[in-house]
Amino acid sequence: MSKPKGFEKPAGVRDYLPRAVAKLRKIENDVLYCMSRWGYRQMITPTLEYYDTVGVASSTSDQKLYKLLNNRGQALVLRSEMTAPVARVVSSLLKDEPLPLRLSYHANVFRAIEEEAGREAEFFQTGVELVGDDSPEADAEVVALAISSLQAAGVKSFKIAMGHVGFLDGLFQEAVAGLPEAQEELKNHLLNRDYVAFRETLRQLELTDAQKNELDGLLRLRGGKEICSQALELSSHPLARTSIEHLCKVWEVLVSYGVSQHVLIDLTMIGDFSYYTGMTFEGYASELGFPVCSGGRYDNLLQQFGRPTPSTGFSLKTNRILDGVSGVPEEEELPVLIQYDASRRKEGLEEAARLRAEGHVVVTRLTSEAGDLMTVKRLDTNAVEAEGETYGEIYTFVSFVSEHG
Repeated sequence: MSKPKGFEKPAGVRDYLPRAVAKLRKIENDVLYCMSRWGYRQMITPTLEYYDTVGVASSTSDQKLYKLLNNRGQALVLRSEMTAPVARVVSSLLKDEPLPLRLSYHANVFRAIEEEAGREAEFFQTGVELVGDDSPEADAEVVALAISSLQAAGVKSFKIAMGHVGFLDGLFQEAVAGLPEAQEELKNHLLNRDYVAFRETLRQLELTDAQKNELDGLLRLRGGKEICSQALELSSHPLARTSIEHLCKVWEVLVSYGVSQHVLIDLTMIGDFSYYTGMTFEGYASELGFPVCSGGRYDNLLQQFGRPTPSTGFSLKTNRILDGVSGVPEEEELPVLIQYDASRRKEGLEEAARLRAEGHVVVTRLTSEAGDLMTVKRLDTNAVEAEGETYGEIYTFVSFVSEHG
């Protein structure tokens, strides 16, 4: 293996140049502000966690975790998502706080990837966790907040696809009873959105025509509120029916929020079926073919940290919004340039301090003689140009020429 060159970096990570950082920070700040208006308080957790706690509890598969050993030989992981770290804190440092808890975060997370896949090993998530409420109101709140957060991030056109893990579990228990391997295979096809493989596996199973029609009908359960009644006709299993009734109540709350036009009921939506326990959803921007947010209910996670508590939440994929959504505005204030000579340095720097205190971006430049002054060209916009750089304004403090702005 050849030694990397000085300018090379590992696969799956990247450098963010100033313009991209400004855009990313705007998305982050606007979304966190939106979340704070809904009562969610921001928290920060470590980049490193113990493998035997957060690593094992994480929704990320073991082979995608970045693992390392500390100097005591203990196994650590780079955090691969934020829900498990938040669950650890809720079960320890926040164990005496009254429920429900509303928490938000923004963090970089890490997942081992195959280099040829072209995916990122380090990316950013901004999200919330609502801990201690198992009601349809709570599930509807996080979906409605996800919609508000996408709008705050500048995403103009998007759709939320919402399903329920319990409906799928009940349906499979009814139609593919006693065949756990077949259930797992069918669920994996749904997870990968491979409906051709789903139907092919269904064709090969030794099921009655009624059972096959029941499972094939699942693929047509996408739409609005009418899907709830269609799903109740499809399955009589108690778990499936209870799950659909819960999802119908979530829809009713979303109607009251005035956001149901952004939501599509999709009962093929399964999320990570080993992790989520109830309602699950994904958000898709019109410009992109992959999710920009995802979330759902995970009522079993906190019991792994000794505090069994129902929870629900979501995270935004801020990298994807940064890279792929054209509606996100780029706001960059042009700096003010203050140039001064040695004799008037104090005046120049005092003026720079005054402007910075008012919230302006200011850069300073020492000149040595009249010929060293920048040649100023006023542009058509409210800006000036000097030596190829664009400024909002230029102030000159020198003793050998008259001051100008």
